[in-house]
Amino acid sequence: MTTIYLSLGSNIGNRKKNLEKAVAELNKNNIKEIKISSLYETEPVGPKQRNFYNIAGKFKTNLNPQELLKVLKQTEQKLGRTKTYRWGPRVIDIDILFYGKQVIKSKNLIIPHKEIINRAFVLVPMKEVASNFVHPTQHKTIKTLNNVLQKDTYIKCIEKI
Repeated sequence: MTTIYLSLGSNIGNRKKNLEKAVAELNKNNIKEIKISSLYETEPVGPKQRNFYNIAGKFKTNLNPQELLKVLKQTEQKLGRTKTYRWGPRVIDIDILFYGKQVIKSKNLIIPHKEIINRAFVLVPMKEVASNFVHPTQHKTIKTLNNVLQKDTYIKCIEKI
């Protein structure tokens, strides 16, 4: 089984419940929860809209990266995500941050997620889950990346783990 790291966010409906449902659904689909971060409220990237609730999680899976992506997209749809516009509001958004230490660049999948190093809503919760994980292309720990991040956006811990 491969250790993977995911970022989950929601800003429509009951945001906390949406995240809980997503984690439960992942556990049913061969993506086993190991550790989940605290719950954070963050400002959205892009157009003005409701703030997001975000978490990061460490999981284990025997799905390959493409199978994992397919299950994540199916989970988003099952929970009510519909296509809107780039950076629009979402019932649920699930991103693959890391798949082991692999670097993957294909037409529909880039791992590690290319924006990790620029986003507090990813790095702050990720630091709780795997502070010593070394980013495979940046060659720095999550803790180090978090410490040098320009935190000019709103991020607030709503619920501690």
